[in-house]
Amino acid sequence: MRKHRLDLFSLISGVLFTVVAAVYLVASLNDRTVNGRIVIPLTLIGLGTAGLAGAVAAVARRGRGGELPPPEER
Repeated sequence: MRKHRLDLFSLISGVLFTVVAAVYLVASLNDRTVNGRIVIPLTLIGLGTAGLAGAVAAVARRGRGGELPPPEER
């Protein structure tokens, strides 16, 4: 089996959705309610952060740290 690169966005998204599902499960088992006005924005913020982290990791992996090519190559 070939080793593949870590997909940071997918990992964080999967963990985030698992945590949200666990929160709703625990709340339903304990006769509590979960405020969706808090959970939904926090989930979207988490996904945005995961997307940024995935993009930064991809750029760092490619070795393009924001360096411009020499003027004769532009």
